[in-house]
Amino acid sequence: MHESIHGFAMPPEDEVRRVADAMRMLSDPTRVKILWALLQGESSVACLADVVGAAPTAVSQHLSKLRLSGLVENRREGTYVYYTVEDATVRAVLERMLGQGTVVDG
Repeated sequence: MHESIHGFAMPPEDEVRRVADAMRMLSDPTRVKILWALLQGESSVACLADVVGAAPTAVSQHLSKLRLSGLVENRREGTYVYYTVEDATVRAVLERMLGQGTVVDG
């Protein structure tokens, strides 16, 4: 049946797995709030914990998962670690799913 659809093609398996992994990361409300906060600008664990209403240890664990999945980046400044979201796709997905307009860059 699909052979009759002009241009039909399935994405490569590694791409499908990458997308599924990213979607899994978005399945947790705290991670969604963390990502939304990071779309406003760079932040530390302590600040994110305050903004999302979670314990710093929990936020740190979520950030670790998000970093390993490639959704957030970090940089170290002395003893502090600051996190950011640089992926425009993350911004587009969250804005679309949360029904928001454009997020103002920090």
